[in-house]
Amino acid sequence: MNVQRRAFAAFVVACAFGAVAPVHAQAWPTKPVRIVVPFPPGGTTDIVARSLGAELQKMWGQPVIIDNRAGAGGNIGADAVAKSQADGYTVLMGTVGTHAINAALFAHNGQKMPFDPVKDFVPVTLCAAVPNVMVINPKLPVNSVPEFIAYAKANPGKLNMASSGNGTSIHLAGELFKTVTGIYMVHFPYRGSAPAITDLIAGNMNVMFDNLPSALPHIRSGRLKALAVTSKNPSPALPGIPTVEQAANLKDFDASSWFGLFAPAGTPRAVVDKIQADVAKALSVPEVRERFLAQGAEPGGNTPDQFAAFVKAESDKWARVVKFSNAKVD
Repeated sequence: MNVQRRAFAAFVVACAFGAVAPVHAQAWPTKPVRIVVPFPPGGTTDIVARSLGAELQKMWGQPVIIDNRAGAGGNIGADAVAKSQADGYTVLMGTVGTHAINAALFAHNGQKMPFDPVKDFVPVTLCAAVPNVMVINPKLPVNSVPEFIAYAKANPGKLNMASSGNGTSIHLAGELFKTVTGIYMVHFPYRGSAPAITDLIAGNMNVMFDNLPSALPHIRSGRLKALAVTSKNPSPALPGIPTVEQAANLKDFDASSWFGLFAPAGTPRAVVDKIQADVAKALSVPEVRERFLAQGAEPGGNTPDQFAAFVKAESDKWARVVKFSNAKVD
């Protein structure tokens, strides 16, 4: 009889714990959530994080804090998240740079990454995909990609190419362009897109392959001149602007960017799934979706497994680009 009572008591306890676990998952979050942006304010990573964070804050009833930690092509902010507590309250707005380019680029240059983009993170969901756009200072005497190539060849080493940092798609798009066109430009990596654009507008830089959302306001104001987008297809946000492939007959030229949420490895799957579901819901809100599209960004929202497969494919693709272009860490 005592054995039966002990068994029954154990069953009751197990049921109690089983009932409590889902409640905790459903109650998340119960405190502020921090989204680390590994670049300065004003760039596309920051724009995406703030637009999404504002909507998630409404859903969750908790503050969503955007924490900008710039440097090392996104590695400083990403490393901070990799070493954070795995509870979902600190996540990374990762990029094609932090999770598909940097590992190959730094290894190619004999340098070690401070974190492992695969082992130290759990992919949550893709938030946005954007083309890059080739923009120049309007004072540069060219009006098309072919004219730019001709000018660069006539003035070897005199053109300065800005980027948001080593390992970003902005950097690699420029390296790929240099390789396939046979031109030489001096690369100047900045600690983010915003300071790079500031110097480009001021005339200290000549060209940049920036993410479209952060460059678009300056293109529309006339402070920057757009020559082409680096994606496979033209962007509806820039009617009349060709792709690099179309403009210069550079077959299969495609150097687009993307932004997605990553959680520290070990974050409970229930929390990861909740964040993904809520992000997908936020991105489906008409006002949010229209805002993203107007900025030249395609909203995401895929599942963690789909996002993981996407990141793997992107890592393989950019490893080939790093090797082909022989990109350097400047």
